[in-house]
Amino acid sequence: MMIIKLIRESFLFAFQAIIINKLRTFLSLLGITIGIFAIISVFTILDWMESSIRENIASLGDKTIYIDKMPWGFDMNVDWMEIMKRPAPSIREYEELKGRLKNAEALAFLVQSGVTVKYRNNSAENIGFLSTTHDFADIRSFEIEKGRYYSLFESRSGKNCAIIGAVLAEKLFENANPVGKTITIRGKKLKVLGVLKKEGMGGLGDDGFDRAVLVPINFTKSIINLRSKSLHPMILVKAREDVPIVELRDDLVANMRSIRKLKPDEKDNFALNQADLIAQSMDAVFSGINMGGWIIGGFSILVGGFGIANIMFVSVKERTKIIGIQKALGAKSIFILQEFLYESILLSLVGGIFGLLLVLIGTIVMRISLDVNITLTFGNIFKAMCISGIIGIISGYSPAQSASRLDPVEAMGTTF
Repeated sequence: MMIIKLIRESFLFAFQAIIINKLRTFLSLLGITIGIFAIISVFTILDWMESSIRENIASLGDKTIYIDKMPWGFDMNVDWMEIMKRPAPSIREYEELKGRLKNAEALAFLVQSGVTVKYRNNSAENIGFLSTTHDFADIRSFEIEKGRYYSLFESRSGKNCAIIGAVLAEKLFENANPVGKTITIRGKKLKVLGVLKKEGMGGLGDDGFDRAVLVPINFTKSIINLRSKSLHPMILVKAREDVPIVELRDDLVANMRSIRKLKPDEKDNFALNQADLIAQSMDAVFSGINMGGWIIGGFSILVGGFGIANIMFVSVKERTKIIGIQKALGAKSIFILQEFLYESILLSLVGGIFGLLLVLIGTIVMRISLDVNITLTFGNIFKAMCISGIIGIISGYSPAQSASRLDPVEAMGTTF
């Protein structure tokens, strides 16, 4: 009970000192508030980026292999000039693989380009043009909010139909329902069959399928040369549930080498990419960015800590006579130490709370203005309060200790 009473009285003294010295309190809070705001802002943005990117990676599928011209991961030992000379995957190779592979649940051919999409007097530039075979929906996960996906007949016959992203739909049709309307791409008219559910901006500034249009590959043949170097063709292969991804990968290597008639001593002239390759490369990137965040925020917190320490030393000097009177009346050294230490911790925690409030306001503004799913997580709140508390202890301990060691007679005789 004595310990609890001592702690309570120490807190009351600290709180009174903070209330009385408003300017000093404000200056102390300002330093730690800026520090916490800086470091937690960095971590909050990094968390959002990492979460968004990992969600995008997960949407690629952990059982899917992407046959591409270039590898997704960056390797200094790779001869990139040789890779640039590789032939791109073709629709003929897709058809051959479809007839050969027994371990695949689904295969799809995909080409990508940038186009301008028009509807009446409205137009949208730099729209992602994704032309696919019918099985694309069985491999790449996405949701259709309005309308439907194109049928197998529409896909095979090359019907002039399309599925558009949510942001593209808003730009072209505003508040009207796009389903059933006609858009124009490169002079060709397409009927809108469906609208994709909004995915929001990702961590790398991309917005997924929100600014994209999906059309059947057989329709694309009438407006684009599929052998054009401006396209980015890929073959997507999804493994059956009972087939390990390594087994499918080995089958693809053997079949692709056979289709391209590569000799045993020749290297593979294709790349087999998986989502985990991106995840592995991103782990190193995020580790480096997190380290940078700690360094940037650390300097800000350090400045705030020095500010609290300096103000606490000033506070000890101003209250030297009061400390002497307290000791003369029987106050223990531990009581004096706790009084100043609690004041430092309290200042630091309050500064941390204000810093968190600024971060919270920032996340709300970003969610509304940029339409991003960024939040201040409990983990970052806990991290901020721990950092604030530790800084308060470190900054306040030396001033508190010097106050607790004052001689009561000398302290009472001090004049300023």
